[in-house]
Amino acid sequence: MDAKKQISALIDAKKDQFITAADQIWGTPETRFATTESVKPFLEILEKEGFSIEKGVANMEHSFVATYGSGNPVIGILAEYDALGNLSQVADLGEQKAEIEGGNGHGCAHNLLGTGALAGAVGVKDLMEQEKLPGTIKLFGCPAEESGYGKAFMARDGVFDCLDVALSWHPMDTSMAWGLSSLAVYQIYYNFKGVSAHAAAAPEQGRSALDAAELMNIGVQFLREHIIDEGRVHYAFMDAGGESANVVQPTSSLYYFIRAPKLEQAEEIYKRVNKIAEGAALMTETELEIVFDSACANYLPNQAVTSAMYENLTEFGNMNLTKEDQEYSQRYYDSLNDATKAGLIARARQSNPSASEEEIERLGTMPVSEQISPLFFSNATSGSTDVGDVSWVCPTAQVLIGCEPQGTPPHSWQWVANGKSSVAHKGLLAAGKTIATTAYDLLVNPELVAKAKAEHQATVGGKKYQSAIPAEVMPK
Repeated sequence: MDAKKQISALIDAKKDQFITAADQIWGTPETRFATTESVKPFLEILEKEGFSIEKGVANMEHSFVATYGSGNPVIGILAEYDALGNLSQVADLGEQKAEIEGGNGHGCAHNLLGTGALAGAVGVKDLMEQEKLPGTIKLFGCPAEESGYGKAFMARDGVFDCLDVALSWHPMDTSMAWGLSSLAVYQIYYNFKGVSAHAAAAPEQGRSALDAAELMNIGVQFLREHIIDEGRVHYAFMDAGGESANVVQPTSSLYYFIRAPKLEQAEEIYKRVNKIAEGAALMTETELEIVFDSACANYLPNQAVTSAMYENLTEFGNMNLTKEDQEYSQRYYDSLNDATKAGLIARARQSNPSASEEEIERLGTMPVSEQISPLFFSNATSGSTDVGDVSWVCPTAQVLIGCEPQGTPPHSWQWVANGKSSVAHKGLLAAGKTIATTAYDLLVNPELVAKAKAEHQATVGGKKYQSAIPAEVMPK
């Protein structure tokens, strides 16, 4: 049997354990670095599969590096398993309804992402074991991709320095090889401390921390006009000073995300936001504490490895969806508004310029996309990911698998509801096969590894990776 088809068969033979792990992680959604339960299925399977496991890397209790094999090349596979806050959702339901009010949920489908990466690592390991192939496979367990950026802390500590190439994937509502960049991001807390007082009897004795936070936000609103077009600044109130309007609020805290196409651009905006915060503190005679939470770099796609991964995606990324799969997903398509549905028709037309209107209509209204988009590379940016830090350390490639309902966005209740479905399970297996077969290409083709590394050096231009996270900042 062809080696890649053999890998596919090896993954299928063990698919039940990956699906069970994905559902188990869906059922224990945890955020940031506190992934106590979510990491357990990985460790259990990896130990059973004969990987050596190093736990707690880069000062993160629930991170790990699992290794199989020895020698070069050293291929890294990236696994994530953190969830999002306030996205609890009843599984398989076609309307928004929390399973636990205010609870967490896998709105970015990292329960699938991590187990798909696990399937890829085990699949290529099994072939290496059978064929006695030299080389090393490392599966990295990375908490806090959504907020906190575990991979950025790992990169800062040199955890990825041993790699020749890194591979990853992400669930999406369409399948493609990822040839775009991403936005670098800084995450910072701005904590204001004032003086409480009776808001009516003695307001002159109070100094309002809430006033400071609101003035800071107003200042940042005016700043938006004067930063680069691609810049993004978001905020959330972590503390609004209490629930009594009859008290001059003594504390207030804001959490800011500052994004830009490059780290140095994010740094420039960050410094300007700091000045606004300092000005707000001066205006209100309050104290200001700036706490750097985390940061991640922009993503650098490697065309050599991404192209190889795309070829494997076209062969092994087909989820073989059934009529029942499409009927199941119809409930999520029906939840979309008319503008979003019209956008899907436009997307189908753009991707299939020679197709008939009847075919475009069919493709654009299909609850789950069955297409793989053509490969393309662009400097355009979209969202942020700590995979960016890995891509500065070594050649990195990733694919998207369209196992989410068409038109539904990441961080949505629809993604949580879909997370234990047959479609979701088929997506993680397709991802595992695409990752494993690409890892095989790298193991048996030293010319591909050399080409990828030469391209990486040209892309970074001799610039050595330097983390934006200050040395004294620890994961928390």
